[in-house]
Amino acid sequence: MTQESRDIGGAAIIIGAGVAGLMTALHLSPQPVVLLSRTPLGTEASTTLAQGGLAASLGDDDSFELHLTDTLVAGDGLCDEAMAKRVVEAVPQAIDHLIRLGVPFDRGLNGKLRLGLEAAHSRRRIVHAAGDTTGRELFRVLLAVARRTLSIRILEGVSALRLVVAEGGIVGVLAVLHSGVIAFPTRRVVLVTAGIGGLFSDTTNPLSSYGHGLALAACAGAELADLEFVQFHPTALDNPRRPMPLISEAVRGEGAVLVDDHGNRFLADTPGAELAPRDVVSRAISDQLAAGRRVYLDARRCLGPKFAKRFPAIDAACKQAGIDPAMEPIPVRPAAHYHMGGVAVDVEGRSSLDGLWACGEVACTGLHGANRLASNSLTEAVATAAWVAASVSGTCAGWQWPRLPETVPVRPDPSSIRQLVSNALGIIRDGKALRDAVATMLPIAVGETAAADPALVALLIAIAALRREESRGSHFRSDFPQRDADPLPSRLTLCTAFESAVALNWQTAERSR
Repeated sequence: MTQESRDIGGAAIIIGAGVAGLMTALHLSPQPVVLLSRTPLGTEASTTLAQGGLAASLGDDDSFELHLTDTLVAGDGLCDEAMAKRVVEAVPQAIDHLIRLGVPFDRGLNGKLRLGLEAAHSRRRIVHAAGDTTGRELFRVLLAVARRTLSIRILEGVSALRLVVAEGGIVGVLAVLHSGVIAFPTRRVVLVTAGIGGLFSDTTNPLSSYGHGLALAACAGAELADLEFVQFHPTALDNPRRPMPLISEAVRGEGAVLVDDHGNRFLADTPGAELAPRDVVSRAISDQLAAGRRVYLDARRCLGPKFAKRFPAIDAACKQAGIDPAMEPIPVRPAAHYHMGGVAVDVEGRSSLDGLWACGEVACTGLHGANRLASNSLTEAVATAAWVAASVSGTCAGWQWPRLPETVPVRPDPSSIRQLVSNALGIIRDGKALRDAVATMLPIAVGETAAADPALVALLIAIAALRREESRGSHFRSDFPQRDADPLPSRLTLCTAFESAVALNWQTAERSR
């Protein structure tokens, strides 16, 4: 394998090229920036799969305070209220900026933005573009603008392998292109690498989304936060296709109901019913599936023949699977969808490691707490990208040539550990399964196989899940079903996680003697 160092003049490097990455790059203009994309742009991005829109308090009956309250309630006691307030107040301006860039948000006959309703929102406040293809439209427009921006250099097919650290800070990025290893010297790196859904058998995320940014940050020594909180979307299309097509919450917002295979509406007596928080709905569906029943989303009465016009992408996915949602109910099941945890960052996206920032799903800002409010993810990305860019641009661009390592990690592949992760870190967890998973994943995580980095991320999540001996938001422990009176955000580094894993394995070995 060839090795080389490439001079980029100390430009900031953005690892990842979804909405958060493109927005950050555009806000950094005219400062030079290099954007690394592991695949051809848009081919394996979570952004392009996003059907939900952006949550923003734009209605006449809405307010920042109401949006904040809904966010805090969904976060189940673990949101950073100051951060949440800052985001919900910033997003209307961010939407205005997107409109100026050319994003064609949906509008009513009166010319005003059309506002949709999703779970746990007390008002209609979801802004969409092209119906249920908001993520794709955002990406299309932002990419076109980025390609026209001379300060942005986009490198496709380049995968970051490791962050190079010296004297307590970032000094470079080690990446691979084809069979060659490249070292990019820089003191400024922004992670925008999306989520972890690819660790699970049932997921709406690209299968390659195994937590790439978390592995990079952890191996560099950065602090991680709230990793145990993995959100399962209640209604993914129940068919063999992976990633699973998402049946947007907006369908339930239009009045669709969940029924079992006998037509019984099993959430009718639950507060919020089909629009209860996602963790509540996901567990209710999981209970039905565990009892041997199938679950369906029935939109025939509320939408019927209007379904295809209102949700064209969902209609196409259903029909590809042989289902006509205007005429028959849609089979659904929960799937790993979003990670509330991530790289611990401050209000400007700075991590605990000098020279490293994070933005979007890979970051843990404190906005989401234990359970993300629907459509607050794109909201967070477009609002915080400006703050991250301002922080990066105000930092010295000095750099030094990093030393190339003697060995290079292999390209990661999470396929061999998906079933293990799904069993231990699913919707309902318990201590024994988590401890068993830690024991199995530790030797894989410290090995040199393609499963090493994915196993490392899964190990970190399992340790965090073991430490939280309560049930809160998306984290449910069958052996600790109660909630703590004074919950605390969780913090973790690679070093502390390994110490915990080794101690757990030693305790298990001692008990077995």
